[in-house]
Amino acid sequence: MNNDQKKEVITKVFEEIKKTEKTIEEYKEQTKPIAFDKAVGRLSRMDAINNKSITEAALRQAESKLNNLKHVLTQVDKEGFGLCARCKNPIPIGRMFLMPQTSHCVNCAV
Repeated sequence: MNNDQKKEVITKVFEEIKKTEKTIEEYKEQTKPIAFDKAVGRLSRMDAINNKSITEAALRQAESKLNNLKHVLTQVDKEGFGLCARCKNPIPIGRMFLMPQTSHCVNCAV
């Protein structure tokens, strides 16, 4: 990976961090306790609980992605940046742009 590509990846990482932080805030807002203004049916309550559970899972996933993105920033200046953590082959630049938090090539990520 050349320096220009590395700079582009770093820019993409910062964009993804900003976007992911916004997503996390939205998920946190959606996972606040549910207060019903009036009596609701059992199915409505179950639906609300189910939706909250799904949003909580998405929140955990977004927080994990944010941690991985921040980890990428600590690895940028290291010698193996852009190489697969498993097979040590270069990670395609297109994959780095789509998933800047990745540390594995497509073959090893499976």
